[in-house]
Amino acid sequence: MAKVHPQAPSLSPYLTSEKETYTIWMKSLVYHTNGCTVYNSNGQIVFRVDNYEKKCSSEVHLMDLKGKVLYTIRKRKLQAFGGWDGYRLNGSDMKDSKPWFRVTRHCKMLMGDLACQITVGCDKYRIVRLTGKAAGFRIVNLDGKIIAEAKQKQSSSGVVLGDDVLSLEVEPHKDHSLIMALVMVYGLIRRKM
Repeated sequence: MAKVHPQAPSLSPYLTSEKETYTIWMKSLVYHTNGCTVYNSNGQIVFRVDNYEKKCSSEVHLMDLKGKVLYTIRKRKLQAFGGWDGYRLNGSDMKDSKPWFRVTRHCKMLMGDLACQITVGCDKYRIVRLTGKAAGFRIVNLDGKIIAEAKQKQSSSGVVLGDDVLSLEVEPHKDHSLIMALVMVYGLIRRKM
């Protein structure tokens, strides 16, 4: 009789055991179109979004450096505050697949911040704009623990760069491609991409 051996779960290449810092430039490198380019702490391009259509398109694709699509993000129609679905691509056709995550926009008028509710399977998160910060925001779990935080980038000499350049810190043991997909949704909601 053949022995059955459990397979080790395949880990995402975008998971690390250490905190990671990225630089996000809300510009595409291709013909200076709308989009986004993400650099790691070594200055290498890790992720990109090239939006050849218009700003705030209803569908964008998060790609790795080689152009492999990791997530397709689509705007849901007929939503009062706006909603987005993220589809994780694994080589199969996306037409019949269910969204990997959903983002629903909520406005909190009293506090003056924009919050988005995120559902990834059974997990729920929020994107919250930092008070008084033009470009800053956090991705937090329901307990308020920070998963990722973006702030306006500063040079090593303290010079604040433009509001289209962000520094993003991602906590350990988080899927960085998923975090980048959520950052893209937030950029689309804020009309930055």
